[in-house]
Amino acid sequence: MIIAAAQFTPVPGEIEANAARMAALIAEAAERGAGLVVFSELALTHYDLRLIAADPTGMTVTEDDARLAPVREACRATGVAAVVNAAGRAAGDGGRPTISSFVLGPDGALLTRYDKVHLFGGEGEDESALFAPGSADGRFTLGGIRFALAICFDNSFPEVPARAAADGCRVYLASSFHDSAQRVAQYGQLAREHGLQVLLANGAGTGHSGAGCGLSGVWLPSGERVAAAAEWTVPGDGAELVLSDVRDRITLMADPAVAAVPVRECGEPLRDVRTAAPELLVAEHRYDARGAFAQLREGVLQRLLAAQKALPDGLRLRIVEGYRPPGLQRRYFEEYTDELRASHPGWEAGRIHRAASRYVSPPEIAPHSAGGAVDLTLVTAEGQEVDMGTPINASPEESNGACYTGAPDLTPAARTNRRVLNTALTAAGLVNYPTEWWHWSYGDRYWALATGADHALYGPKELDER
Repeated sequence: MIIAAAQFTPVPGEIEANAARMAALIAEAAERGAGLVVFSELALTHYDLRLIAADPTGMTVTEDDARLAPVREACRATGVAAVVNAAGRAAGDGGRPTISSFVLGPDGALLTRYDKVHLFGGEGEDESALFAPGSADGRFTLGGIRFALAICFDNSFPEVPARAAADGCRVYLASSFHDSAQRVAQYGQLAREHGLQVLLANGAGTGHSGAGCGLSGVWLPSGERVAAAAEWTVPGDGAELVLSDVRDRITLMADPAVAAVPVRECGEPLRDVRTAAPELLVAEHRYDARGAFAQLREGVLQRLLAAQKALPDGLRLRIVEGYRPPGLQRRYFEEYTDELRASHPGWEAGRIHRAASRYVSPPEIAPHSAGGAVDLTLVTAEGQEVDMGTPINASPEESNGACYTGAPDLTPAARTNRRVLNTALTAAGLVNYPTEWWHWSYGDRYWALATGADHALYGPKELDER
């Protein structure tokens, strides 16, 4: 997945104008392959506390505020998520506002809201007198990556990134309004000390007590800065996008967190898609004597039917493989592991195991062997395949990484078709394995981890057990 920091100079107090600018930047980021865009602190109004204090109703928003409609629509139209920072309206009447990051998903719906915990109090910039502090950490999962949220002064407290790393977050998103390059440079140390990839969306333009210096950027877990926006020095919009690839931060099937998810087998049967749901197409070139490839758990099957109904006219799902017997899964994993070992003789065993799990799940937790996973694609009503960027089952090596769902440099048609597929399947309750655009599942351990469920519904199953 590509993530982006959007740096621009907001128009003070003009929420509609700033929301429109955000929508345009989301669209531009989408054209450049981004799946998530992060905006700076109080970007919706500009960092001017006097404006907010003078009109605490007009200058504050909730996630369903009509003035945010352009941003929500941009997310829906592009399939890009956005972290929009604004003065958040208090839950109860008369309560103080908050400095809030509203995370809007690729469908425009709210994924989470984070309220700034550590408010700055100082001469000419007393956030603590105007705003109420938040009380909970900011977290969300997108594209198989667990993200942490922080806002400006939060980043001065080492326990904030420490908790993020302990919670399994891989990428740390900071919406800030810093006035100097020295303060910006501290994010490299934060990244290095906590092993996080850090993205900073920093403010630009003159606020009520100083100027945001820009210099939005990205730091690797090593502390190396790999992307940077320009320093803001003169009046003007100064809009700029800073992009970074975070595909190596995806939670893989080999991650211990996946294996740690408990399974409470619900006993749901396997069904043959060809007879139980003939309205779903099944690839004609696939065959095994027992028809295992065409079997799926009942719950998966019903969700695929719902997803197909949600597709635009003229498109259908085509199922290529569902259930995979445990013995076959083990063979596939061992064969791919052998290929990697031969290609990379210097790699240690743990690295081989993790790399293999990008493409074939370790047998002990495999979603296919639980009957919860399906490999599928989109076709036209006449059964012709559409451009998805790579064939199904193209390995990371064969496709140069284009098999990743959020890969950059796809054709516009492939990006659009992946977004259509993602929208329909996500709405139906399935989750994607982000290293394979075609792999979707429900009820398995990876699904449970991605959705926050406390247990998986399906465990490994032999075909005779159905």
